[in-house]
Amino acid sequence: MKALIAIKRVLDYSIQVRVKPDQSDVDLAGSKMSINPFDEVAIEEALRLKEAGIVSEIVAVTIGPAAAQDILRHALAMGIDRVTLLETDTPTDSLGVARLLAALVKDEQPGLILLGKQAIDDDAAQAGAMLSALLGWPQATAASKIVIADGRASVTREIDGGTQTVQLTLPAVITADLRLNDPRFVKLPNLMMAKKKPINTVAADSLGVPFAARQQQVRVSEPAQRPAGVIVNSVSELVTALKAKGALQ
Repeated sequence: MKALIAIKRVLDYSIQVRVKPDQSDVDLAGSKMSINPFDEVAIEEALRLKEAGIVSEIVAVTIGPAAAQDILRHALAMGIDRVTLLETDTPTDSLGVARLLAALVKDEQPGLILLGKQAIDDDAAQAGAMLSALLGWPQATAASKIVIADGRASVTREIDGGTQTVQLTLPAVITADLRLNDPRFVKLPNLMMAKKKPINTVAADSLGVPFAARQQQVRVSEPAQRPAGVIVNSVSELVTALKAKGALQ
């Protein structure tokens, strides 16, 4: 069975986010970019399925400019078999991503699609569900455990008050939560070898589907600063202070 993994290039989670002076966008100049952490978990799960003999080939795909090749090479260093860049400089949204992935699925014919449940830049958590709808495949979101056997996937996901286990008939779309696994450490020799491996580059426009973002970003601003706290010496002073701020009636 072939597994298709969709990954996204985002600002590294350890980097402090900066807003451009004109508030038009987040300032990414000179910043470290990485694979979306949820997508890296999806890669690790696919690799474990391959090591267990369930998956025979893993293909990773990302959508974006030529600079996105860096995360594809990281995926190759982790152990991915093949990678594809759907190259475009046009901003996309969740539906556009789902349409491009659905068009790629027609060529790749995977038995399983894995991707992160959300991206840490927009937190939309929509692409996986939209891709499932476009393909007409069953889906399981926010997976914390995946067991595949006899052409079916048993997926455990956390819900309010506990966990839920769903059974899916393959092919299916599954989105990964961070609790699914801990991605492996990539060794330097693997990163060096990945630089020599080929990247299949396809112009996103050639797939013949609309994918441009339908929303326009108007402004990006930093959250309001939290006011300084006040030290009180008694419960009565605390109650008085809370009433003054309208926290108590």
